[in-house]
Amino acid sequence: MIEVLRPSDLPRARATGRLVADILQTLKARSAVGTNLLELDRLTARLIDEAGAQSCYVDYAPPFGRGPFAHHVCTSVNDAVLHGRPHDYALAAGDLVSLDLAVSLDGIVADSAISFVVEGDGGGAGAGATDLDLIATTERALAAAVDVVRPGARVGDLSHAIGQVVKGAGYRVNTQFGGHGVGTTMHQDPHIANDGEPGRGYTLRPGLLLAIEPWVMADTDELVTDADGWTLRSATGCRTAHSEHTVAVTESGVEVLTLPSGAAPA
Repeated sequence: MIEVLRPSDLPRARATGRLVADILQTLKARSAVGTNLLELDRLTARLIDEAGAQSCYVDYAPPFGRGPFAHHVCTSVNDAVLHGRPHDYALAAGDLVSLDLAVSLDGIVADSAISFVVEGDGGGAGAGATDLDLIATTERALAAAVDVVRPGARVGDLSHAIGQVVKGAGYRVNTQFGGHGVGTTMHQDPHIANDGEPGRGYTLRPGLLLAIEPWVMADTDELVTDADGWTLRSATGCRTAHSEHTVAVTESGVEVLTLPSGAAPA
């Protein structure tokens, strides 16, 4: 299903996007040495409830997962890159963390992800050059895709923009999982692969909401699935990163919806 929202729906989409972004920033600020992933999940549940919103994850049970996800946020650490199921793990200095969150507020969904490195107790970042490059590459690829979003553009244009950045940085691209449409539900068509041919695929039009999400692994494009049936890790155990925004296709171009409160519009 491809859902195109009405102009009157855009204020609700903005509110949902801002909520998702603000929760992610709160979680990042709380992700200190010793913080347990289950604590982050409980905090996410409380923030969603206080906002009068609903989690898109708790009851989510797609074919690629094993039963309902049963948590409120994806917490992927180090070699985990996607769908990280919160578990009893305390963060350590230098951990590379990706948080992915989708929430429904007033009937509209927004989806976003951020990656960062946990700082040490003394304030040192503990981030190696590879970690910083992984994160920066996903962010550059995301920005490149957002830059080509406009009415009349094709999904392949976005995929191509992502792939050019990722491959140009020396990383391999996995196209099994990527971006997607959102709206009144979390996962919709069109699928936005993280590499592709320009000028191909669905033609974008105003009212379409897209979750664009480049992710990379340091030295492989192969995934393995944890025993939990959800968490996807790099096959080699290498580090990983993931960035995601929900955007709206507008009459004049694009609006990034998942910016935190006070951030300048993109």
